Amino acid sequence: MLNIHHLELFYYVAKHQGVSAAARNMPYGIQQPAISGQILALEDYLGGPLFQRRPFSLTHAGEELFAYIKPFFDGLEGIEEKVRGGATQVVRLAASSIVLRDHLPEMLQTLRPKFPKLKVLLREGVQPQIEKWLADQEVDLAVTVLDGTPPLGVQSEPLLQLSIVLLVPKALKITSLDDLLKRDRIDQTLISPPASETITKNFSDCLARRGVVWPPGVEVNSLELVETYAANGFGIGLSVAVPGKPLDKRLRVLPVDGLKPITVAVLRHPNLPPVALSLIEEMRKRAKALVV
Repeated sequence: MLNIHHLELFYYVAKHQGVSAAARNMPYGIQQPAISGQILALEDYLGGPLFQRRPFSLTHAGEELFAYIKPFFDGLEGIEEKVRGGATQVVRLAASSIVLRDHLPEMLQTLRPKFPKLKVLLREGVQPQIEKWLADQEVDLAVTVLDGTPPLGVQSEPLLQLSIVLLVPKALKITSLDDLLKRDRIDQTLISPPASETITKNFSDCLARRGVVWPPGVEVNSLELVETYAANGFGIGLSVAVPGKPLDKRLRVLPVDGLKPITVAVLRHPNLPPVALSLIEEMRKRAKALVV
């Protein structure tokens, strides 16, 4: 008997004209090698190739099979909504811990009356992880730093801009960035997000332009941990100024002039269900309220 999962993978390969494109457009995460392997298993079962790889084209057998299965898979989205009694109410979202803890709960509460069967699948991560989850189709949308061009097939919408700052323990007699960077040797430990994050890369470029060497001594995977370790005297934290977020009383903010702000954006796949679109609208409202 034909494997229904193999048929589903072939449907996406035929629809998007290639294994790579199919991997980018699958409704769940699956890697390109896995698709190729299962398509080969399907072809072995049927006794011949279903498409030519380069350039892509369906064989006669592939055309017949695609014509037969296409109406079924095309109609799945509609029957899903019908069985659920309305619009699809599942959202797969990735974001930083600040977003998931301080902002998302209130937005979801707002959506509940309209989507009473709302189900959310949440992932906490840093920027490179989140971009990979989006590229691998493991999440539908994300809130993260926008650094250049988003992953292929992903749309972006800026929400707000945040200034890069240093979080300095009040016990340290440092009043300006110049006061710190003009020293022959910076004795304080730099606490920063991972080197792959835009905040850290931009600050490193700033130091390089000034001819200053100050490598991170403590690397953490969230801005909350940056603040926590700085407040407990482990060094000076590299972070961003988040509107409305109270700062630990043991710290003061030191602006970093000359750096362009960090852009926080919502990244999303096209053709999202109504519940995801409504959540994005709540994000717009939240971002606007933060900067007022």
